[in-house]
Amino acid sequence: MPADHSPTVRRRRLGAELRRLREQAGLTAEQVGEHLTCHASKVGRIENGRSGVRILDLRTMLDLYEVGDSCVREALTALAKEGKKRGWWQQYSDVLSTAAAEYVSLEAAASHIKDFQPILVPGLLQTEDYVQALMDGGRPDDTPEQIFMRVRLRMERQSILSGEAPPLLWAVVGEAALRNQVGGPATMRHQIKALLEVSDKPNVTLQILSFTAGAHPGVDGAFTVLSMPEQDEQEVILVEAMTSSLYLETEQQVSRYKFAFNHIRAAAASPSQSRDLLRRALYDYRDLGD
Repeated sequence: MPADHSPTVRRRRLGAELRRLREQAGLTAEQVGEHLTCHASKVGRIENGRSGVRILDLRTMLDLYEVGDSCVREALTALAKEGKKRGWWQQYSDVLSTAAAEYVSLEAAASHIKDFQPILVPGLLQTEDYVQALMDGGRPDDTPEQIFMRVRLRMERQSILSGEAPPLLWAVVGEAALRNQVGGPATMRHQIKALLEVSDKPNVTLQILSFTAGAHPGVDGAFTVLSMPEQDEQEVILVEAMTSSLYLETEQQVSRYKFAFNHIRAAAASPSQSRDLLRRALYDYRDLGD
């Protein structure tokens, strides 16, 4: 599904327009919530594209905002209907939390992805054996069927890099990710070869942050910057923890993480130097047993 046709993009476009109309009408989210008999937080979720909106609620909002133009009303109604369509990832709902589903939907819709991963290979660049080893080691409570579904989901996510209008991915990976033997030497050799191959893709920039880089703004951990293909390039920051995911969208938060990413990539080896580091790691794994 092209990014601009995705339910996520449609919901975000609708939400941004509804926020503009509400502010133009001089109303607060609390006041709108009173008319919809819901909490202001629901209005917020609609406006930031996290939640779809019922057609009846949409009509109430447009009446409240005094939107009389039938063409505008029809266009926003069409966006609302498109935004409620199921994404491909929903077939994995048995193993996908609400927060994880939200991330996958945003990732599938993004036009630019900046990913900093200090100790693991980024999910979009992982080989199947690497994913399998991660799931086997990191999900001890999952059944084999659940592990299988998680691996399939991770691999299907990667199709965006070679699909129609693929996003531009800029990944900075810590050297520790190359040395941490996920799945053993054979799995790591395959994984590093895959990184060398994907680094040649025109829409992928891959840098390695070597052990010699010292202190840098990413010492607090991994994060991802997702830019949406809207006119104003709305951006979302994902900061992951073991039991939760934190989404940051304010201008100040986004600016801070973009600033950090720029400093991290400046501290990392250049793309050509990074390929040398990958070849060196591959050579080191050559003499290790499987």
